[in-house]
Amino acid sequence: MPQLGESVTEGTITKWLVSPGDQVNKYDPIAEVMTDKVNAEVPSSYAGTIAELVAGEDETISVGEVICTMNVEGETEEDTTSTSASSSDPSQEKAEKEEKADADTSAKKRYSPAVLRMAQEHSIDLEQVEGSGRGGRITRKDLQSLLDSGNLPKQGTAPHDTAGGRQPAPEEMATNETARQAERERDVQSYAPQQQAVTNGRVEEIPVSGVRKAIAQNMVKSKHEAPHAWMMVEVDVTDLVKYRNKVKQSFADQEGMKLTFLPFFVKAVVDGLKKYPQINSSWQGDKIIRHKDVHISLAVATEESLFVPVIKHADEQTIKGLARQIDDLAGRVRTGSITQADMQGGTFTVNNTGSFGSVMSQPIINHPQAAILSVESIVKKPVILDNDAIAVRHMVNLCMSLDHRVLDGLICGKFMADVKNTLENMNEDTIRLY
Repeated sequence: MPQLGESVTEGTITKWLVSPGDQVNKYDPIAEVMTDKVNAEVPSSYAGTIAELVAGEDETISVGEVICTMNVEGETEEDTTSTSASSSDPSQEKAEKEEKADADTSAKKRYSPAVLRMAQEHSIDLEQVEGSGRGGRITRKDLQSLLDSGNLPKQGTAPHDTAGGRQPAPEEMATNETARQAERERDVQSYAPQQQAVTNGRVEEIPVSGVRKAIAQNMVKSKHEAPHAWMMVEVDVTDLVKYRNKVKQSFADQEGMKLTFLPFFVKAVVDGLKKYPQINSSWQGDKIIRHKDVHISLAVATEESLFVPVIKHADEQTIKGLARQIDDLAGRVRTGSITQADMQGGTFTVNNTGSFGSVMSQPIINHPQAAILSVESIVKKPVILDNDAIAVRHMVNLCMSLDHRVLDGLICGKFMADVKNTLENMNEDTIRLY
């Protein structure tokens, strides 16, 4: 399993693109791997023939662990001779095998979700299964071999002691079985209410996809680790609405894409981050990292998933440049062509919930960033002006969640006030599209 990004420690095989016996060239994709909300293709490091798929689909593998083996083309005779020479001494070979067997059990009790699911479905006692994976890890292939052979080690049966050849005494077996039975009864009693709730009525069971699992894990991690605080400001964007409505058709004719409100909001946020760089930070355990580059993450939803592509160096972009990047990233998300590189390096997230008609929300921070801002729907409201006159204005709420380990209300209040002031002063005289 390769390192597919900074801070990535594991990946889930979502789909194998090859089978045992297939010929592959160097850099040919061999599998799709899901990490951090996106599927990435893993290329082959060699040219050769696939020998064995060690990891199964939906199995989570740590970085550096073996996912498949292959016979590599171009192995030299010197390599073969060296291998033969090293194994010519039977006693040395035996000692090396015994030493390897003793040391190769470090991962025996690290079970993937797929292995646990198979073991539960067939009541297999994993303690009695010998794993063929790296570090003695049990793979789905090991369990499938047991199922094919019909020799299943069931829960409650005593494992054979290969070292001393001892079988547990009958009274010991009875005690163990009684304890296991009591534990099973407790599990059934604790699970019964939830099971009853699922089986009553008309329901549909929907398997959780790899991307959905990654979203769930990241959101739980963020809410669990980051103490969220929240604030909202109301912004009068009447002048901005008038200007955008005036130029949107000519912009579409000239650039070949729609001019939405989002690039204007992103521009205001970027300007605020340059003035208040404390917001453009992330929590890193024993230190806070303040980023000098402004990389804006955008929350883009599909029918089933949520992706967060990144506009790199957003502070160097014009409104036209931001609009083009937003349109390009959103299009690639919806066509499934977004890549791992497109999702990395974000320092602050902008979430456009206004496109759904939302007027107020509390977004979850995109870990490990320090804050996220939601742009809500622009709505017409009666507003009391400075001269006490009442007028209909275009108003929008900006909702910000912040990590209180990194940021406090004072600096975030100043940042929000700056964004508000920038947006309220965007008009025909101040906006530069290009």
